[in-house]
Amino acid sequence: MNEVWVFNGAKSRFPSGVFTQRELAETWIRKHKLTGTLTAYPLDVGVYDVAVEKGWFKPEREEQHTSEFIGRFSAAQQEHYHYEDGELG
Repeated sequence: MNEVWVFNGAKSRFPSGVFTQRELAETWIRKHKLTGTLTAYPLDVGVYDVAVEKGWFKPEREEQHTSEFIGRFSAAQQEHYHYEDGELG
């Protein structure tokens, strides 16, 4: 599966960087001493669909099928890393 690495700074509503390689993202995070989370996202498919397909998540309630829920969904199983002042934490 092709993926990109997305950095979300602490307390930000939107990503501040998208990278094709984790190493490139980490160089940028260290350079700017950033605090936040770097997460791998699949290309051309939503995280909700991947999570359901892989059995990471099983929608059980009606609200878990709504566009609002799917639009804000993320999976703990996605590869992700936390940084504090540019350092992996």
